[in-house]
Amino acid sequence: MSDELDDQYLEWIYTMVGRQAENVDHWKLMDLLLSREFVMIVPNDDNRCMDGLAIRNEFVRTGADARPSRAWLSMGCSVLEMLVGVARHLSFEMDGEVGEWFWHLVNNLGLSRYDDKRWNARWVEQVVERLVWRQYSYDGNGGLFPLQQPHEDQRQVELWFQMEAYMLEMS
Repeated sequence: MSDELDDQYLEWIYTMVGRQAENVDHWKLMDLLLSREFVMIVPNDDNRCMDGLAIRNEFVRTGADARPSRAWLSMGCSVLEMLVGVARHLSFEMDGEVGEWFWHLVNNLGLSRYDDKRWNARWVEQVVERLVWRQYSYDGNGGLFPLQQPHEDQRQVELWFQMEAYMLEMS
């Protein structure tokens, strides 16, 4: 895929989630999240990958100026795509905007403070690796869904059920 189409896709996603705050850009964060593949290591997390790939397909149908290559369409789901897919589910289940939930998840990871002016690529990459390889705490701290009272090791629980437990604690 061309750099131009890559940039267009990133802008399209950024428009979907919006800015976290006025005059604060997170282009570097978004680009890094798009460049990292979300690896399914817990059964049924392939469903979160499918949610992310649905976002890519939506872009191709509605937002792309050029036709992406077959190779680009068959790439694995990125961490960014997975996060937007999860944010969409949260928006539906808990109300609120997709962008609000996206930034809520980014904040849960501890990444929201790393805007383009306060960028630390090494630290951000470590956080993303921790998420992808499930190296966060038993209670989900350091992941997307930290729980106050986990009933099982969140590193072994598919993201959908982590999300459900998180929603129950929030309500």
